Amino acid sequence: MKLIENDHYTYRVTWSDDDREYVGLCAEFPSLSWLDTSPEDALKGIRKVVADSVKDMNASGETIPDPIASKRYSGKFIVRVPPEVHRRLALEAAESGVSINRIVSAKLSHQ
Repeated sequence: MKLIENDHYTYRVTWSDDDREYVGLCAEFPSLSWLDTSPEDALKGIRKVVADSVKDMNASGETIPDPIASKRYSGKFIVRVPPEVHRRLALEAAESGVSINRIVSAKLSHQ
């Protein structure tokens, strides 16, 4: 089985009740999956499918996704919320004596 050298993609294995098997997934290639009877084989299978896909994408000149682990994040993004949610967050922040950013960051980090 030929895999990608220095494979830094994000893999996950979970149980599928519908299929009654383990399913291997790759976050950077959401359309790909691999079913198998053991979690170890599901991981091996999805890694092989990703390697084959990368090889095919290279051959056809397609852009290959960068691994999430290799990306740098600024820590900043914009989220739109309904006005009543914005009001509730502003009130909670004011009552706590902190910024809305601090309140939202705390809520997101506890999910």
